[in-house]
Amino acid sequence: MEYTHHYNSPLGNILIASDGSAITGLWFEGQKYFAAALGPEHEERFLPIFTQTERWLDLYFSGRAPDFTPPLRWKATSFRGIVWEILLTIPYGKTMTYGEIAAKTAARKGISTMSAQAVGGAVGHNPIALIVPCHRVIGADGSLTGYAGGLERKRKLLELEKVV
Repeated sequence: MEYTHHYNSPLGNILIASDGSAITGLWFEGQKYFAAALGPEHEERFLPIFTQTERWLDLYFSGRAPDFTPPLRWKATSFRGIVWEILLTIPYGKTMTYGEIAAKTAARKGISTMSAQAVGGAVGHNPIALIVPCHRVIGADGSLTGYAGGLERKRKLLELEKVV
């Protein structure tokens, strides 16, 4: 069974999903791929994991880097799982390019190269926004390319983190 909880953030309502022990989804309402990882059978229920996630979100939206990560669990292909694990290594207030993530992904897979476009697809389908910081991924020229939550929201998140 999956459970959901709503969180009202300064950038819009957020839906959080959990299997009861870990976060399985976190989406801005209305974003691209909204609730794509959420199974058809779920119920709204407040659980301890949501208390922990709310604490993380409260810290984040107050402009501070959370010093913990709630338990996370995603359903993904091996490739997407590698990309999302790399996203988790991007520090608060820093960015990484799709090309850099592609190089790290290739190294983890033991191959010489990886397509930045393939990485972009995996980044775009990240089911746990903010905590798995896909908003910190930028184009090779420093541009704010795609974000499932919208480019204006991405800009505001990076401003919150004081990314130059």
